[in-house]
Amino acid sequence: MAARSKARKRAVDVLYEADSRGIAPVTMLSERVSEPGTQASLPQYAVEIVEGVDEHRERIDEVLSTYSHGWTIERMPVVDRAILRVGVWEILYNDDVPDGVALDEAVSLATSLSTDESPSFVNGLLARVAELGPTLRA
Repeated sequence: MAARSKARKRAVDVLYEADSRGIAPVTMLSERVSEPGTQASLPQYAVEIVEGVDEHRERIDEVLSTYSHGWTIERMPVVDRAILRVGVWEILYNDDVPDGVALDEAVSLATSLSTDESPSFVNGLLARVAELGPTLRA
């Protein structure tokens, strides 16, 4: 697994845990940086992702709510929510990552971490976000 793929997975882990525990992602990130537990320290790109998602979370969730037909943010599985937040952040706010790569990585994470239906849901939603791209940045 490539370094950035591992970093995305670790970022999803942090976002998932924060969401599950009802705490801010940066608080969870701070815990994981100071006390990594049994895992290796967080890669710098994972830290960037979590901080970026936290900084733009309101807009990211607004985009997800607007374009996820039939699904509210609260109704989405927590892991899907974390994956989608990473994907939207990469598409809208990280110019270093091509949209296609962000989409492929998110689908790969959904395939390995979530339900059988999740990869197609993640793919469809993030493809729409990528298509609208710059018009969604706020």
